[in-house]
Amino acid sequence: MLRSDVDRTKISPMMLQYLEIKEKYEDTIIFFRLGDFYEMFFEDALLASRELELTLTGKNCGLEERVPMCGIPYHAYKSYLDKLIDKGYKVAICEQLTDPKETKGMVERDVIQVVTCGTRLDDSLNSKDYNYIGNIYDFEYCYGVSFIDVSTGYTYGVILDYDKDSLLKEILTYNLKEVIVNSKIDRSIVTLLREQYNILVTIRDTIYEQDDYHYLTEDISDIRIKTTIHHLISYLLETKKGSLSHLQKVELIDHKKHLLFDTHTKKNLELIETIRNRDRTYSLLWLLDKTKTAMGGRLLKSNIENPLTDVQEINRRYDIIEILLTEFILKDELREELDKVYDLERLCSRISYGNSNARDMIQLKNSLIALPNIKRILEEIHYDKKIEVFDDLVELLEKAINLDSPIGLHEGGLIKEGYNSELDELKNIRKNSKDFILELENEEKERTGIKNLKVGFNKVFGYYIEVSKGNIKDIKDEYGWIRKQTLTNAERYITPLLKEKEDIILGAEEKIINLEYKLFTDVREIAKGYVSRIQKVSKVIAEVDMLLSFALVSEENNYIRPILTDEHMIKIVEGRHPVVEKVNKKEYVANDIIMGNDTDILLITGPNMAGKSTYMRQLAITVIMAQIGCFVPCKSCIIPIFDQIFTRIGASDDLVSGDSTFMVEMKEANIAISHATMNSLILFDELGRGTATYDGMSLAQAILEYIHDKIKAKTLFSTHYHELTTLANQLSHLKNVHVSAIEEEGKITFLHKVKNGAIDKSYGIHVAALAQLPKDLIERADEILGVYEHKSIKQETFTQTSLFLDIDSPKNVEQDKVYEKLEEINPLEITPMDALNILYELKQEIKKGTH
Repeated sequence: MLRSDVDRTKISPMMLQYLEIKEKYEDTIIFFRLGDFYEMFFEDALLASRELELTLTGKNCGLEERVPMCGIPYHAYKSYLDKLIDKGYKVAICEQLTDPKETKGMVERDVIQVVTCGTRLDDSLNSKDYNYIGNIYDFEYCYGVSFIDVSTGYTYGVILDYDKDSLLKEILTYNLKEVIVNSKIDRSIVTLLREQYNILVTIRDTIYEQDDYHYLTEDISDIRIKTTIHHLISYLLETKKGSLSHLQKVELIDHKKHLLFDTHTKKNLELIETIRNRDRTYSLLWLLDKTKTAMGGRLLKSNIENPLTDVQEINRRYDIIEILLTEFILKDELREELDKVYDLERLCSRISYGNSNARDMIQLKNSLIALPNIKRILEEIHYDKKIEVFDDLVELLEKAINLDSPIGLHEGGLIKEGYNSELDELKNIRKNSKDFILELENEEKERTGIKNLKVGFNKVFGYYIEVSKGNIKDIKDEYGWIRKQTLTNAERYITPLLKEKEDIILGAEEKIINLEYKLFTDVREIAKGYVSRIQKVSKVIAEVDMLLSFALVSEENNYIRPILTDEHMIKIVEGRHPVVEKVNKKEYVANDIIMGNDTDILLITGPNMAGKSTYMRQLAITVIMAQIGCFVPCKSCIIPIFDQIFTRIGASDDLVSGDSTFMVEMKEANIAISHATMNSLILFDELGRGTATYDGMSLAQAILEYIHDKIKAKTLFSTHYHELTTLANQLSHLKNVHVSAIEEEGKITFLHKVKNGAIDKSYGIHVAALAQLPKDLIERADEILGVYEHKSIKQETFTQTSLFLDIDSPKNVEQDKVYEKLEEINPLEITPMDALNILYELKQEIKKGTH
C-alpha cells in the first residue's frame, strides 16, 4: 500500500498525524516515535526493511488493509541511523513533544532534526577528517560555492567562473559529502554529482534572510558570496533545527595562496590513500601524521591537500620546526600535554548545538586543564601565537559535573554533591527513604521468619514484597499485606507503608532527574559563552600539533630544511621518496634532481621497474612537503615555489565515461598544457603509450616541444621512445637522464640510480623474464626482437620543425652565413682541395657563432 492510495477520511488520528508530517519531508525516511520504538510506515517501511534487514509487518489504522510498518528500539536507533546515512539517505527524527502520561488525546509530535551525511555532529565522523556540506549557487554568469563543516564550524566561500570543469574540480578538491543547489543549475551537473561521484544533492532556492548569522559575512562586501552562504545556512537551519552559533566567519578561498593539483594528481602521488587498497597506510599522510589531537590531524590532511605558496609563512614553519628540534625536552613535554587535549572543535559544536552530554563536558574540562602548561611551553620556545586559558570555566565544570556521569541526560547522576543545596536535600530524602526500604526488608524477615523474603521494584507496580511459593503458608492476615501479582514461583505483595515511602522516593527521584537536567543545561549554556574563544585556541593547538608532527618525522627520518629560491631552478642532492624509503626493507638508492635555469625538461629513459616513476613522484612529494612547511627527504634542497602540479602517471581507463587509456592520457595532458605556467611542475610518465608507436611518439615529441617553447615549466617526462632522446640536440632546455641497469649473461640488475645521458634499450624481455613468464615464450620473444632489430625498421628520429618558435631567442647571424654558403656549393663542380678549404672556412664561421 502506498500513501497515495490512502483514504484520509478513514484513517486513525495517529496515522493522519504521520501523513501530515511526512508531506513536509518527502525526501527523507521518518523515524516516527511511538512509545519505546521509532516506527516507519508505507514506502519508508518498505525501503528501511530492505536496507536495514528488518522484519516488515503491518499496522491497523482504520483501513481494510494493514499499513506496511517496521520499527527499531528508540534507545538503540543510532546504529540503524548510521547505516542509512552511509547509504546516502536522509533521516528525519520525529519525537513525542508531550508526555503521553500527561496528555489527553493525541500526543504532539514533530521533527526535531534531519540527519544527513553532511550535517552529522556525532562520534560516527572520522576524527581526523573534515565533513563538509556545500552548495552551488548558479548566478547564470558565475557560480557561488560555499562549504561548511558543521562539526567544527569552519566556513568557506568562493566565486568561480562559469565553467563546469572548474566547478567540479572545486567540489572534488574539498570532498564535499552533500551539495545543495538552486534550481537554475544545469541538471547535467546534478546528474554527474549524484551518479558518478555519489554525492547527495538537494535542489532548493530558499535564502536565509534574518540577521542571526549576519556575523558570518559581515567582513565580506561581495553580495554574491553573502547570497551563496545564506542559501546554505537556510538548508542547515531547516535540517538541524538548533543553534548554529558555533559557525565561524567565512574565509574566502584564494587559489593563489595554494599549490594547486587535481584529484588525479592527489591519487597518483598517493597523498591521502594508496591507489591499490585505497587505504591511508603507506600514503604521505600516514607517514607525516604523528599528531596527538584530532584538530592537528585534520589540519595536517588539509595542508597536504592544499599546500601553501606564501614563502614567508612556509619559512615561519621551518623556523618553528628548527626550534622544536633544538628544544627536544620541551618538545617531548609539549607532546605529552597535547595528548591530554580532546577534540575541542567538535566539543564546541555539540555544546553550541545543545546535544553535548556530561562526558563531553568532562572532556572539555580535561582539555582546558592542559592549556596552562601548553601556554608556558609555547612561551618558552617563543611561539608567535598566544593561547588563552580558562580557569573559571574549569572551576565551574570541576564543581558541577560528576565524573561518573552516564551518557544519557535523563537518568540522573550528572551533578556533583555540594553544587546545589536543593539537589543535595532531595538526594538525602531519596537516600533516607531507600535506607528505610532496606530496614523494612530486614524487619519483615524478622517478623515473618521468611528468610528469602525480599523487597523489590519495577516500573509497573513500584515497590513490592516478594515471597516464594513455598513460604506463602507462613503469611498471616495480621501482617496487613495486600496481594498484588502472582508469578510462577512467587507472590508479590504491597503494604500501605511501603506505598507511602514509594511515593516519597519516586517523587524525589523525578525531581532529582529534572533538577539535574536543568542544572546541567545551565552549565552547558555558560560553557556555550566560551565557544568562540575556545575555537581560537583550538586553531593554535592544531597548528602546534601539526608542526610538532613535522619535527618528529624530520628528526626520525633525517629530513633537512629546504631553501626556497626566486630562481627558476631545482637542486635536490640525494633525494629520496619518503614513503618508499620508510617501507622498503632494502637500502634506498638516493638520486639527485638538478634542473638549472637552463634546464626545463628532464627526458627520462630506462627499463621498466628501474624506478622512473618513483623518481618523478619523489620530486612532486618533496615539493608538497616543502610547501606545507615540512622538512624534506634529501641531503640538500634548493627549489622555487610552484603554483600547480600536473601528473599523468600510470595507465587507466575511465570506465564511467567510457574513455580509453589513451583518451584519458590526452585529456590529462590537455589540462596540463592548457593551465600550466612557467612556475608549474609537470610529470608525464610514458605519455603516448596508449596508441600506435609512431602516433604516440609523434604526440610525445609535439607535447615536449610545446612545453619547451611555450610553457617553460619544470617537467619530468619518462619514455620508452628512445628516438626522442635526440631532441636534446634541438631543444636547448631539454636534458637526457636515464635510470641505470646492468645486463650480465642475459640477466638484468636494476641499480635505481639516475645518471646523465640516454639509453637506447628498454629491457622489456628481461622484465618479462623476471615476471617468470614461460621460458620458451621468453626465448621466442628474444628471437622476434632480433628479427625486428636486423630489419632496420627504425626510422630516423623526427627533427624539430616546431611551430612553437621562441621569439625571444636571438638570431645567429654567423650560422645563417654558413647555411647560405652551403646552399651555393655544388659538390660535383669542386676539387677535393677546394672542398677542404671550404670546410675550414665554414668551421671558422661556426666558431664565431658560438662565442
